[in-house]
Amino acid sequence: MSYNYKVISLFSGAMGLDLGLIDAGMNITIGQDFDKFCVETMKKNKHQAIAGDIRKIDAEKILSYSGMTKGEPFLICGGPPCQPFSTAGKRLGINDPRGSLFMDFVRMIDFIRPRFFLMENVKGLMSARIANTAPLGSVLEVILKEFYKLGYKTVYGVLDAVNYGVPQFRERFILIGSRDNEDIFLPIPTNFSMHQDINMRWVTLGETIKEMENADGDCASFSAERLKYLHMVPQGGNWHDLPVNILKQAMGGAYESGGGKVGFYRRLSYNQPAPTLVTSPVQKATMMCHPVKDRPLSVAEYARIQGFPTDWVFQGTTAAKYRQIGNAVPVKFACEIGKAIMATANGTAIVKTKRFRGTSIHNKIQEALTLGGN
Repeated sequence: MSYNYKVISLFSGAMGLDLGLIDAGMNITIGQDFDKFCVETMKKNKHQAIAGDIRKIDAEKILSYSGMTKGEPFLICGGPPCQPFSTAGKRLGINDPRGSLFMDFVRMIDFIRPRFFLMENVKGLMSARIANTAPLGSVLEVILKEFYKLGYKTVYGVLDAVNYGVPQFRERFILIGSRDNEDIFLPIPTNFSMHQDINMRWVTLGETIKEMENADGDCASFSAERLKYLHMVPQGGNWHDLPVNILKQAMGGAYESGGGKVGFYRRLSYNQPAPTLVTSPVQKATMMCHPVKDRPLSVAEYARIQGFPTDWVFQGTTAAKYRQIGNAVPVKFACEIGKAIMATANGTAIVKTKRFRGTSIHNKIQEALTLGGN
């Protein structure tokens, strides 16, 4: 059978994950999303898309739209929403994934039977517990059991996009599955905080956006009240850098709350990778202020940090564009994951290594990356 590396994409969003897989050599045949602006973005960029709630979409319909038959797709990819597991807010961990959109992702894989699947999600999924059960269960355990029942071998872990050439700290849970019990693995990092080769170091925000900071385009704005305080914050600083006598006034009710509150009055630094891009750069707790200009990062700067092509067109309001880009998987990060899957599929993943104290250097790196598998 000729696969031609055909992929079905679910929960596609603005297609950051998909574009990375395309760069790795795969072919996205169909995308799907509930958000109308995401669907419009896919279609505007000439990609076939199905709009609507995945709970109401028949797996046979998606397979038909892709032009393939059962067992033919090379990969199904997607990030089923699991907001309760996010560490951005209160990680309640109250939802059983068996009652969430995750099960529709499983349903599609069960019916379509791709050679591989790729699931990405928030890192909080790794430690989330299911409440109201006796004894308390792990969300991850439930997820792995579902794929085990389908007969898929899995490998998973939390990876940080900054270690793969993305100018942004962004930790994500990555789960890869193989229908045919192939030797799947998580991609080895390509970039490091320190390295003798400048091309293998972390990529900074300045390297990424400095030459485009005076360009016109979509950009949100801070209120006059917030700008009054941001004027006082140096590059790379936040609320901690405000004068002590005005801290309480500037922070409002958050002044007495716990936590680091690092996003309050945050001004970014040219000399570091960006923090994780959020869906709105102007919210009080998650500000993304430009290093030297009194404005948030623009839509174009957001897209550059996430690795979208310069000609990629986002549809919708300015707020919708920020949301699409902020929710996306960085393109280069997705490409490295795709390369790892392609290496397995093509039989090119064999690594020659030196032996070191009874184990290989490659194994040491892989053990550090791979938090589990079966």
